[in-house]
Amino acid sequence: MPPHPHIALRDEQHPCILAQADLATDNPICLRKDDSRMAKLYFTYSAMNAGKSTLLLQASYNYVERGMRTLLYTAALDNRTKVGEISSRIGLGAEAFVFTLETDLFDHISKQFNVETGEKKPDCIFFDEAQFLSEDQVWQLCRVADSLRIPVMCYGLRTDFQGNLFPGSKCLLAWADELREARTICWCGRKASMVVRIDHDGKIIDEGDQVVIGGEESYVSLCRKHWAEKDLGDADRSDPQGDLPFDA
Repeated sequence: MPPHPHIALRDEQHPCILAQADLATDNPICLRKDDSRMAKLYFTYSAMNAGKSTLLLQASYNYVERGMRTLLYTAALDNRTKVGEISSRIGLGAEAFVFTLETDLFDHISKQFNVETGEKKPDCIFFDEAQFLSEDQVWQLCRVADSLRIPVMCYGLRTDFQGNLFPGSKCLLAWADELREARTICWCGRKASMVVRIDHDGKIIDEGDQVVIGGEESYVSLCRKHWAEKDLGDADRSDPQGDLPFDA
């Protein structure tokens, strides 16, 4: 019987599970099967509405389907549906631990398993809305991969509406072992790498805090050219892409 299209053995001595191809780049995500390999920290980034939450949930499902254990985390700031849930625009969803800037992630993850009591060590850990991680927390995730030997897969936005890196994304871009871009498109058909903030009248907002909670602002992904030109195109913006800085 031929192998499952999403499973392959890359190395006879140290097998990896190719749990999911990165749908944007066709590069497989290599996930650790045993403790003899060093685990890695991965960061998948993009602009709005590239489907990062969908990719996360699918990758986690591939693990669980094969009898493995995953831990899911999301930011407390993400209250679009309910706190402690990762959801996607296509209807997928799963419960998750919630982190704030005060959460010690290495400590929290370490307490989720106990070899002596038989509580299984996670096979992979997933973080949604990783742009909200602090510098210390990204380093804690490096320690999870290096010391606990658990792969950590982070998904988040790269830049805010002013083109500035989010703190968590900045550190992940600097320290992650592997980087992947999930792609979405501008109204012109080119790759969208930037985001603009718009008000309830559909006008672009240039100033403001990086994160706005409870406001009426929405966001649209654009290519760099049309972001710089503040050109939303001829499309009707009465139904914008979503509330930032979140993505599904």
